[in-house]
Amino acid sequence: MAPRLEFRNVTKRFPNKLNGAAKLDGADPFITAVRGVNFRVSDGEVVSLIGPSGCGKSTLLNMGSGLDRPSDGEVFVDGERVEKPNPHVAFMLQKDLLLPWRTIRENVEFGLEIQGIAADERRVRSDELLRKCRLTDFAGHYPHQLSGGMRQRAALARTLAVNPTVLLMDEPFSALDAQTKMILQQDLGRTLKETGKTALFITHDLVEAIALSDRVLVMSERPGQIVEELTVDLPGRGDPMTRRQHSGMGQFVPKLMSLLHLSDMTH
Repeated sequence: MAPRLEFRNVTKRFPNKLNGAAKLDGADPFITAVRGVNFRVSDGEVVSLIGPSGCGKSTLLNMGSGLDRPSDGEVFVDGERVEKPNPHVAFMLQKDLLLPWRTIRENVEFGLEIQGIAADERRVRSDELLRKCRLTDFAGHYPHQLSGGMRQRAALARTLAVNPTVLLMDEPFSALDAQTKMILQQDLGRTLKETGKTALFITHDLVEAIALSDRVLVMSERPGQIVEELTVDLPGRGDPMTRRQHSGMGQFVPKLMSLLHLSDMTH
């Protein structure tokens, strides 16, 4: 079976926006964000990408979603090369991007409307997702009436409503306080497990990466490359709260800190 998501020798270059004088001094006209990236994400697998700021993590997600194209190499979803935005791939960002003039239910149903799904079917799907995301009592509220954590739950429900094959998630909880973040991690972990969705997750939170993932991919500084793959062989991927308390958690964080050279900064 083809992997759900695959990067084959992917390199991405951007124009170097230095001023003309700097260019005359022999500066490279391009900045290489990522170079020669190869990895696969299997059906139902959750993989986290971690690495230094600016190493190209978000660039990879943009190419996976079809919002951008590789300079070299290829990206595939379900064995088909990604050349434009793919209706089977959903993107969830740091900001919830809910439409302020629509109720929470209407936001959850927005993608279904675009797909031309009948109102009755939209209602069935939104009811189920609002229940799973613990938002049933707030279906008729507007985004400004909800807390940040509740808005992110609504964004997750909207993301899942279109029944994507692959979820791409770019630090969706980074703006939340620690307690709310753990609650939403629990919601996400349980939902991904129950639905069997495939996800590629960007985070700077090492514990979050371990708690939510089957594997963690570590990237180098720019130009970003995969320098290490860590299999999280702990039980409870669908229950991040419990996984956090597992005795085996302690072996992973120091290793990731070492791979990211964070332990060097303590000396």
